[in-house]
Amino acid sequence: MSVALPSKTAVPVHRRSIEYEAFDAEDSLVIIGKLRDSRPWAEAPAVEHVHDMELRVTVRVADFTITDAEAVMHTFPHAECPDIVDAFRDMVGLSVARGYTRAVQQKFAGVSGCTHLEHLARSLGPMVVQAATSHMAQVRSTDQQEHRATGTGTSPLAIRNSCHVWAEDGVAEQKLALGWQPGTDAYPAPTLVHFRERAAKGS
Repeated sequence: MSVALPSKTAVPVHRRSIEYEAFDAEDSLVIIGKLRDSRPWAEAPAVEHVHDMELRVTVRVADFTITDAEAVMHTFPHAECPDIVDAFRDMVGLSVARGYTRAVQQKFAGVSGCTHLEHLARSLGPMVVQAATSHMAQVRSTDQQEHRATGTGTSPLAIRNSCHVWAEDGVAEQKLALGWQPGTDAYPAPTLVHFRERAAKGS
């Protein structure tokens, strides 16, 4: 059974948008996450824009450690909401590589934080891994392999067990062992069988 899609003219009851952008900062990445909630149907006096919040962090690429963090609230429902933003500076020192989600929940879930900023913080980890991968792809594409080489941006250790493809000793790691070079082969990467056959022909 499939989900019945609304008509093209249907107006959403609620819209949440989450956006992340990553920027190169020498040996680090600056990640800016934005969360916005709106009610597209709303007209005055109803509130249309409910939340507009940002989480800005600096992550050292060598070990995926957060070295700076700042939360900002632009639009919020209660005058007291911004009182919690300074708490998110406690993200400094966390590693987004392993145990990150649990650490964020322990620090900021429930009454210890803000639901929306905590959501941004929690989902930051996978974004950082992807951003590090994109960073290394950019270095390769501009022939700057020796420029600020991080050595860990695309390491399987950084994303091991993050999904079924990257399971320990799984498909992706076997492809790497057979000569797969992310960013240089076809996209999406061919099957494991393809790399086995290619390796067999090469031998």
